[in-house]
Amino acid sequence: MSDVSNIVSPEELARLFGNCAWFGALDPAHQQLVLATSRAEHVPNGAWIARRNAPSDHWLGVHSGLLKLAIYNESGRSCTFSGVPRGGWFGEGSVIKRELRKYDVVAIQPSLVMLVPTATFHALLAASLPFSHFVISQLNDRMGEFIASIQNHRLLDADARVAQSLAQLFNPQLYPSTDLTLAISQEELGYLTGLSRQRVNQALQALTDQGVLALAYNQIKVLDLDRLRRYGLDQL
Repeated sequence: MSDVSNIVSPEELARLFGNCAWFGALDPAHQQLVLATSRAEHVPNGAWIARRNAPSDHWLGVHSGLLKLAIYNESGRSCTFSGVPRGGWFGEGSVIKRELRKYDVVAIQPSLVMLVPTATFHALLAASLPFSHFVISQLNDRMGEFIASIQNHRLLDADARVAQSLAQLFNPQLYPSTDLTLAISQEELGYLTGLSRQRVNQALQALTDQGVLALAYNQIKVLDLDRLRRYGLDQL
């Protein structure tokens, strides 16, 4: 993320942060601190946003696009923890502890990523009650998401894993901006589920046949979000 031509202007940066609920809750001085120290960058599909075992220099947000949080070993195998769609913020745990990041962050779509420096994050955490409340809520919701991910991966069949991976992208607390029509390909969904594109296709067809989803080229429209969220949970 070093191509300066991809960094948005200060005017655009103010507009991007203005769309964030947590930013709107800050007092004017804290808003100015965020705008003076933060940045946002356009990144292409496949870009590495942050590296595992590197310093956690920024708290990260997604204005548009889709990122995945994963670990890659030396043989090239990977384990994906979560996808982060537009509206999501993440990485607060490592930033709070000032520790090395525990996962890689990779764009699986062209994305616009927002970066708040660790020093700014800690200044807000120490001085802003609304921001502290937001971060506590984030940590609580994130813990619930990871527990559910482990549970789903170990106990659900492939169709249900695909359904639950999609449903997680509609968490209203973590990802408040997700639209019911997701611009996501079957290959990208495979990255999030750990399944092959062919197996993801089978699962999506099953969900479509049951009236839960509608499919188009590189798009998935959710027709029944409640059913999607419940799909396969009877296996638990």
